[in-house]
Amino acid sequence: MTPAARVQAAIEILDAIAVAAREGGAPADALLADAMRQRRYAGSKDRRAIRGHVYEAIRAVRIAPPSGRAAMVALADLRPDLAALFDGSPYGPAPITPNEPRAEAGFVAPALAELFDPLVSAEEGAAMLARAPLDLRANRIKAKREDLAMLFPEGAPIAHAPDGWRLPPETAATQHPAHAQGRFEVQDAASQYASAALGAASGMAIVDLCAGGGGKTLAIASVTENGADILACDTNRARLQQLPPRAERAGATRIATRLLDPGKENAMLADWQGRADRVFVDAPCSGSGTWRRSPELRWRLTSSRLERHLADQAKLIEIGAGLVAPGGKLLYAVCSIIAREGRAQMDDFLNRHPGWRVDAEPLPARVGRRAGAGFLLTPGHDGCDGFFLARLTAPC
Repeated sequence: MTPAARVQAAIEILDAIAVAAREGGAPADALLADAMRQRRYAGSKDRRAIRGHVYEAIRAVRIAPPSGRAAMVALADLRPDLAALFDGSPYGPAPITPNEPRAEAGFVAPALAELFDPLVSAEEGAAMLARAPLDLRANRIKAKREDLAMLFPEGAPIAHAPDGWRLPPETAATQHPAHAQGRFEVQDAASQYASAALGAASGMAIVDLCAGGGGKTLAIASVTENGADILACDTNRARLQQLPPRAERAGATRIATRLLDPGKENAMLADWQGRADRVFVDAPCSGSGTWRRSPELRWRLTSSRLERHLADQAKLIEIGAGLVAPGGKLLYAVCSIIAREGRAQMDDFLNRHPGWRVDAEPLPARVGRRAGAGFLLTPGHDGCDGFFLARLTAPC
């Protein structure tokens, strides 16, 4: 493919991503993968270039563009070398005209920035959209961080994450045989910090209420060295079904899964009411903390979608609280930098349940910043995904 043809391919893919963002369709990485399957003639260099154009345009544009071309033209305004490829050549994009539509360049729309936690400064934008490194977590059941250092000498330890090892972006770590052997998992440092903050230990009974595919469930099993009984729950069958084979690979033999029906969670967890030593509520959220990996999520967030997340979060905190044994602990976490999803949710819960106590130091020193009853982690301050977490102790 010619350089101009690569730009045109990126424009067509951006068209689909913009529509999906407005209509709640498939994520950008899935649409990009599908587009590459349709372009089997594209070589590896072509694919890398197209992907680079797509994600650079997404990062450059703050709201869903009217078209893929409008997004790429906005990027071309910042890059004369890219603008020169709008040359009207065969399979390439038509020349740019002075008055044609352009997407809005910038970090985020002002209305969205107003929702950020007060700790998120204007200077955080560059870090929020920088390419994320690839973080690994050694599985203590089968390995140590020293093993990762030998397997991937190009990496470096993650500060304050005792099992963490950091590699350059897009390293193909999962192709290493050690991954198939269950010796490590790919997991951002923020998720490693959150899993450790639960304070799980061998002999405990633990519920991961929003387990999804089980990344944090496996981290909890690793921290306890397969010494705790863990119940992993979710309402998404497809995601929860990913966990058993992952657990088998990891040697985590004490994880049980339970598919929950929305609206019937309490009844389906009746046998766990008031008996869990630890409950992890990693609630569905805006995903604003993961923009380094999924920058198109900036285009997807609407007031109605945020309100749905807020309602789900409040409901899940209540469900999780009902499972905690007297004196046990609940960890609430969201991969979000939006105050209403973080500190405000905790304030609301504590106002309704004054008997619960806030744990002062669930994280290592120098990780995160105090945000109300919890802590906020951000890429600029902590070198990891954006995350809010708070740990509470149930009344005895």
